[in-house]
Amino acid sequence: MHTFTVYVRLIHALVRSQLQYRVSFLMDLIATTFYTVLEFASLVLILGRIKTLGSWTIPEITLLYGLAELSFGIMDMAFAGFDPSIFGAFIRQGSLDQLMLRPVSLTVQVMGSDFGLRRLGKCLLGLVILLYGIWYAGIIWTPEKALLLLLVLIGMVLFFAGLFMIGSTITFWTVDSAEAMNILTYGGRAMIEYPMSIYQNWLRKIFTFVVPVIFLNYYPVLHLLDKPDPFGFPAWSHWLSPVVGCGIFLLAILFWRFGLKHYQSTGT
Repeated sequence: MHTFTVYVRLIHALVRSQLQYRVSFLMDLIATTFYTVLEFASLVLILGRIKTLGSWTIPEITLLYGLAELSFGIMDMAFAGFDPSIFGAFIRQGSLDQLMLRPVSLTVQVMGSDFGLRRLGKCLLGLVILLYGIWYAGIIWTPEKALLLLLVLIGMVLFFAGLFMIGSTITFWTVDSAEAMNILTYGGRAMIEYPMSIYQNWLRKIFTFVVPVIFLNYYPVLHLLDKPDPFGFPAWSHWLSPVVGCGIFLLAILFWRFGLKHYQSTGT
C-alpha cells in the first residue's frame, strides 16, 4: 500500500509539473496526436483506393490498428520511465545509483520517473479508431467477446511494457539504449496493425514462433469478426493474447531482477 501511495504521488507530481507550462504541454499534445492522425490518414487514403487488403475491409483493419495504437499509447504513457532511450540516460548519468539508495521499490521509482501525459491524445485517437472499427465491422457481440476484448487490451499493454523493461535491462550492459529492441517494440506494433495474412511466410513464422505477436490482436480480431483462420491454429488461439502478454511481462520482470543483481555503476 505504501509503495502504491508513493507511485501515485510521483505521478501526481509529474502531471502537475507537465501542466505547469500549459502552452508547451498543449503543443506537445497536438504534435503527438497529429503524428498519429497523419499515419492513420495515409492508411485510409491507400485503403480507400484498393478497398480491401487481403479480404480485410477498412473497418476490420481499423480494429487491428485501433487495438495496437490504444494499447501502445497506454503503455507508452504509464511505462515511460522504462523507455530504453530515457532509462539509458539514468545509467549514463548515474541517476540509477541515487534511486537505489532510497527506501522505496526501485521499479516503482523508475515507473514514476516519467509519465508521458502528452501521449493522452494518442490514446484517445486510438480509442476513436477502435470504436469506429467496432461500430462498422459488423461484430456480433456476446459476453465472451466483450471479455476477450478487455483481456486483449490488458495483454497487449503488458506485452509492450515487457519489451520496454527488457530493453531497459539490456542497457545495464550496453549503457546506451539498444536500438535493436526497437525492431520488436515499434516494429512489432507497426506489424500487428495489419492482417498477418498479408506478410510473407518467413516473416510470419518469426512473429509466430520467435516473437508471438500474431496472437496479440490478429487471432482475437479473427474471433471477434467470426472470420476463418487461414493458418489452421487451434480454435482457442484467440485466448493466447493475455497469456502471451502476461508471459512476456513476467519474463521481463525476472530479467529486470537479474539485471539489477549484476548492475555495475558507470561511476558517474
